[in-house]
Amino acid sequence: MLHLCACSCQFPSVTKGLEVENARIIPQSKLPFPKTVSLIERQKTNDNILTRHKVSERYIIAASSRQCEISSNDGLWMQLNAFYQFSRPHTIFGTIIGISSVSILPIKSLADISPTFFVGLLKALIPSLLMNLYVVGLNQLFDVEIDKVNKPSLPLASGEISMKRAMIIVITSVLMSFGMGIKFQSPPLLVALIVSFLLGSAYSIELPFLRWKRNAALAAICIMVVRAIVVQFAFFAHIQKYLLARPILYTRSLVFAVTFMCIFTAVIALFKDIPDVNGDRNFGIQSFSVSLGQQRLKNDIDRKK
Repeated sequence: MLHLCACSCQFPSVTKGLEVENARIIPQSKLPFPKTVSLIERQKTNDNILTRHKVSERYIIAASSRQCEISSNDGLWMQLNAFYQFSRPHTIFGTIIGISSVSILPIKSLADISPTFFVGLLKALIPSLLMNLYVVGLNQLFDVEIDKVNKPSLPLASGEISMKRAMIIVITSVLMSFGMGIKFQSPPLLVALIVSFLLGSAYSIELPFLRWKRNAALAAICIMVVRAIVVQFAFFAHIQKYLLARPILYTRSLVFAVTFMCIFTAVIALFKDIPDVNGDRNFGIQSFSVSLGQQRLKNDIDRKK
């Protein structure tokens, strides 16, 4: 007997599974500690079920609720891992590297590198990371159906995180970000947060004149303005004026950084949607990959190299 059922075991990362008598098919990616789960007739059952119902080999047959032995520590780890994946780690790392690197440009001597400098850097990083969480979380909320096609392993698309919890995370992060931005009394920092909020919202929200990700040019502009222009100028000014207490003088190194990031973000805008062409096409997202075709886009980029 094979049917869909609500998951009743203590798997915080699984909301629905396929039940086969006393077993469920669970994605292996949802089991950071597979040894804690008893497998049921692995050799005899798995092959038959996976073949008969065309289930990917990434799925395994795991014990039902009365046979699961998952500790509370494991459950907590799985929830933290789901939150980590929801935050889109590559964007987190990109934000940290981008802000940290441009914050070094105003430094003129080793004397400028002090505890005060690192405190000022943290004041820039923390609200920016919270705003980044808002932007990527909002995008997942409005893209959940697309992600079920393009990125089914994402926590919201896979059911590891509920829509309600995701909305709480998104709202909390944006409120905390703006609260810190106002409290730290740095106009360049606050401007960067406001622009990121506006463009991030326009990129994802499904409203008239919004949902800019549908248009390849507007989507690229959103990425370029935030990553290549706002981050560079705003955080350079934050460090130079409101931390080092110097007049704002834009240097050649800053101009070079902006130019480099404009080129870099343009490449990102071209490449980032290549794996997502199927879902984007189905849901009317006219990315560069959908408009030009995956292979043609790859060939054009290779020729430019």
